[in-house]
Amino acid sequence: MRILCLGSLNLDYSYRVERFVRPGETMEADDLVLRAGGKGLNQSIALAKSGKKVFHAGIVGRESDLLLAELISNGVDTSLIRRKSELETGHAIIQVSKSGENSILIYGGTNRTLTLEYIDEVLHHFEPGDTILLQNEVNLIPEIINEAARRRLRIAFNAAPITSAVLSYPLHLLDWLMVNEVEAAALTGEEDPLAIASVLSRRYPDTTHVLTLGKSGSLVTDGEYYFRSSAYQVETVDTTAAGDTFNGYFLGSVLSGDSILKALTLATAASAICVMRAGAAASIPNLQEVIDFQAEHTNGLETDYSILPSAEATE
Repeated sequence: MRILCLGSLNLDYSYRVERFVRPGETMEADDLVLRAGGKGLNQSIALAKSGKKVFHAGIVGRESDLLLAELISNGVDTSLIRRKSELETGHAIIQVSKSGENSILIYGGTNRTLTLEYIDEVLHHFEPGDTILLQNEVNLIPEIINEAARRRLRIAFNAAPITSAVLSYPLHLLDWLMVNEVEAAALTGEEDPLAIASVLSRRYPDTTHVLTLGKSGSLVTDGEYYFRSSAYQVETVDTTAAGDTFNGYFLGSVLSGDSILKALTLATAASAICVMRAGAAASIPNLQEVIDFQAEHTNGLETDYSILPSAEATE
C-alpha cells in the first residue's frame, strides 16, 4: 500500500507582528522568515514523520529548490514533482501575531496549473488500495477525485481553503473528509460539532469525517459512532501548520491499522507540539517526539465516544 499526496507547494513568507494589520494601515513587521510550506507539502511531511512512505506530486516554478530540499530531507519521494521554471511558484504571505494566531494570503501560482495529462501520468504509478491525499489549494480537484475513484484508490480530502465550489465536488467518493470548524460550518450551515458530524454523515454515509476544533479539540465520526478528544493546554507560538500536522498524523495512524481513537490522540499530541514552534513544515514533530510528549502528558487529554445522534435529532 502506497501513499500519494497530490498537493500544493508554497514558499511561505512569514511576518511576525504585534497584531494583524488593519485595512488601510501600514505597519512594520518585527521579523521575516522564508520557509517551505503549502498544505500539500506540510501534510506530506507530517505523514512521513508519522512513519509512512509518501510520494508527493505537484508543480513548482521559479525559486523552488527550497521546497524540494525540504521534502527530500524529510524522506518524501519527489520524483513525481514537475517544474515549470517560467512560472511563479505558489507562495503565502503569513502574519503571525504575538498570541500565535495567523492570517494567511495565498497566491496559487504553479499550484493552479495542474493538467489532466499530468494527473493521469501521476495516478498511473498507483494501484487499487493505495491512498491519495488532497487539499483545496490546487486546481482540478473534482477531476482528481473522480479519476482516483475510478482507479479504486482510497481518497482523503482536506477541504481547505473552503470555497463555495466544494459543495459541487464529488464528496460522496471520499474515504476521509477533513475540515476545521469554519470549513464544516460552510459545508453544513451548522455550528455545533455533533450537528455538523450528523449532517455530514447523512450526506456522505460512506465517508469518515474528521473535524478539528482548535482549542476545543477534535471529533471524528465513522457514520455510526463519534469519537472526541480535548486539546492539550500548551503555550501557543504559531498555529500555521497545526491542522496539516493533525491531518497527516491522523491519516498515517489510521493507515497503520490503528483505531480511530488512537489515531485521534496521536494527531492531537502532534498538533500540540506543532503550535509550540514557529513556522510551518519546520514545526512538525517526528513520531518519537509525539510518543514522548504523550508519555509526559498522560493526564492532559480527555476522550470519549458514543453513538452519533441522527441529523434530525440535532436540528
